[in-house]
Amino acid sequence: MNSLSYSIPKDAILFDSQDEKFKSPFGAIPCGEGVTFNFFTDKSINCLNVSLFLINGKETEYKMTQIGEEKIGDRDYIVWSLNFTAPKPAKTIFYHFKLFVGNENSIFYYGNNSLALGGIGEIYENYPINYQITLFYKNNPTPNWFKESIAYQIFPDRFKNGNKDGKINNPKNNSFIYGKWSDIPMYIKNSKNEIARWDFYGGNLKGITEKINYLKGLNVGTLYLNPIFEATSNHRYDTNNYHNIDPILGSYKDFKDLVKECKKRGIFTILDGVFNHTGKESLYFKEASKSKASPFYPWYRFQNYPYDYECWWGIKDLPCVNELEPSFFKYIIEGENSVINHWMKTGVKGWRLDVADELPSFFIESLKYKCKTIDSESIVIGEVWEDASNKISYGQRREYFNGKQLDSVMNYPLRTYLLNFYNGSIDSDTLCKYMNSLKENYPRENYFALFNLLGTHDVKRIKTSVKEVIQNYPIDLKYLEPATLRVLKSLSLIQFTLPGVPVIYYGDEVGLEGGKDPDNRRTYPWGNEDQDLLKWYRKISYLRSSSKVLKKGEIKFFSPHPDVFAYIRYLPNERDFIGVITNRNPNRSKIFKINLKEFLGQFSNNIPTDIYRWNDPLIIPIDSSTNFPIKIPPLKTLLFSSKSV
Repeated sequence: MNSLSYSIPKDAILFDSQDEKFKSPFGAIPCGEGVTFNFFTDKSINCLNVSLFLINGKETEYKMTQIGEEKIGDRDYIVWSLNFTAPKPAKTIFYHFKLFVGNENSIFYYGNNSLALGGIGEIYENYPINYQITLFYKNNPTPNWFKESIAYQIFPDRFKNGNKDGKINNPKNNSFIYGKWSDIPMYIKNSKNEIARWDFYGGNLKGITEKINYLKGLNVGTLYLNPIFEATSNHRYDTNNYHNIDPILGSYKDFKDLVKECKKRGIFTILDGVFNHTGKESLYFKEASKSKASPFYPWYRFQNYPYDYECWWGIKDLPCVNELEPSFFKYIIEGENSVINHWMKTGVKGWRLDVADELPSFFIESLKYKCKTIDSESIVIGEVWEDASNKISYGQRREYFNGKQLDSVMNYPLRTYLLNFYNGSIDSDTLCKYMNSLKENYPRENYFALFNLLGTHDVKRIKTSVKEVIQNYPIDLKYLEPATLRVLKSLSLIQFTLPGVPVIYYGDEVGLEGGKDPDNRRTYPWGNEDQDLLKWYRKISYLRSSSKVLKKGEIKFFSPHPDVFAYIRYLPNERDFIGVITNRNPNRSKIFKINLKEFLGQFSNNIPTDIYRWNDPLIIPIDSSTNFPIKIPPLKTLLFSSKSV
C-alpha cells in the first residue's frame, strides 16, 4: 500500500528502455539469450529494494541487486541490476518495476510512458503500463536483396495497356469499360449499396512488361503486384481460381514473360496472396454451394446452407475459408501443385499476404516454411496496419516477428506518423518517440525489411493527403500547389532515407491524386506526368540505391525543435554518414547548430573534414567543423552528408 503523504520526484528514478546503459542489448532480443537491466534510484528517496516483474503468460518477480552508486549531475544514485535470461519460446513479453521506498508501506511502480512507446517511463502508484520485449528465434535473416531494394506497387488494371491496338483482353460479363484512360474511376451500385457492375480500364501484364525500363529508371528492385488471379472484380481480392491468370490481364505466358524480363533487369516479382477468403463466383464456392458432397464444402462455414455463410466483414461476395481445413491447406501450401508451388516455379520471389491479421499463425508459419524451402531468398510480407510486434487479433496476440512467420509488414504507421507531424497532431519529440518505438520493438532483420509506404490502394493518394494538410496552413491559396510539392518531396526524401524498403505506389512519383477507394486507383497518367516530381523521385531513388549508408546504416532520431525532425544514418566505426532535417513550419525558417558529436556519439572521432549539404537541386559544402549552423527554410527538408552525394 502506498503512503499517500509520500511522493517521488520524477528525476529521482532513471530508466530508459532504449538506452543500453539501462537495458542491454537494445530492443528485440533472441529468446534464450541474456538481458541486463540497470535501474537507478536517487539515494535521497531511501529505496529499500527493487523488483522486476515479468509478464509471460503469468507474472514472475525477480529481485534486483545493488551493484554500486553513480553520480549524475548533482544527484547520487544507487544502481540496481539484474541479469536475466530471456525465456523460450519466442514471443512478446512485458515487464515493469516495483519499488519499496522510505518504508515497507510505501510501494511505487515504474513502467512505460502513457503512450506506451518505450524509452523513459513514468512512476505509478498502481497499475503501471508495461514495457515490452520482442523475442525471436535466431538465424532467420531477411534477404539482403529485398532489404536493399526499392519497391514499386502496381494495381494491374490501372497501369498500362500493352496491346498494340489498344483493345482490352477478354472483357468480363456485366461490366463496363471506361471511354478514356484518363476518366476518373467510380462505382456503380445498387439500392443495397453493392457493386452492380465492375469497371475496367484494360491495363494488363504486357503493359507492365513494356514499362520495365521505366521501373529500372526509378532503381526499382522489387515489383509488387496487386492480385492477378482470375476474379470477378477489378481489384481481384475475390479470387475465382488461384491457378489462372485473369484473362483480362493476359495469359500465363504473359506473366512468365513479365517475371523473366523483370529478372533480366534485377527486379524480383512479389504476388498478392489472398488466402482468407475467395470470391462468391469462384469455382470453389459455386461447387460448395451446390452440394455438401463437394470437396470444397469443408472450406467454408455455412450457417444456413447454402444462403448464409461467414464472409469477410459481412461482404457476401467474399466468403471466408477455413485456412486450416486439410484440403484447403494442401491446396494452397502443401500439395505438389499447390498455389505456392505453382507460382513460385515461375520465378516469383515471394508473397504479400492480404489481411494477415485474419490468417492463423500456423498457416503463416507453414507458408513461409514452404516458400523458404522452394527459395531460401524468398520473402513473405504481411498486411498489418499497426505496430506488428504487439498486434492483438481476435483476442490473440500475434507473433509475426518471432522469426518463423513474416519477414516484413506494410509500414502503415510510418505514413500515419509523418502526416500527423505535418498536420500538427504531434510534435517532433513525439514523432521521435514513435520512430524509436518501432526501432525498439522490431527485430533488426524485420526493421530493415519494413515495407515503407506513403500510399497504397487502400488509402488516399499521398499528394491528396498532403494537399488536405496544406489547406489548413495559414498560407495564401496561390501557394497551395508549391507548398504541397515541397512537403511531398520532404516526405519522399524521408521515406527513401529511413531503414527499410521504400515503396512507390504507381503514379505517386508523378503527382497522381485521388481520395478514398475507388479514387485512389486512378490510371497512371502517361503523357501527363509531373516531370519535375518524376525527376525528384529518380534522384532520391538513385541516392538510396547507391548509398551503403542508406542501405545498411544505423539510425538515431533527434528533435531540435517542436517543428523540426531530424535523424542521422551512419555505419559504426566508419566515416560515412547522412543526416536529414525537416522543418514543418509553413512560414518560418529554423536556424540552429548541429553538433555532430551529439549525433554520432562514440563514432564522432571518425567525422571527416568536409561536410556537405544536399538541397534540391544543389550540393553545397558548408563547413568543416563539427558544430555548424543549419538554416532550414519553411516546409523544407535538408540532407547533409560526410561526402558529396
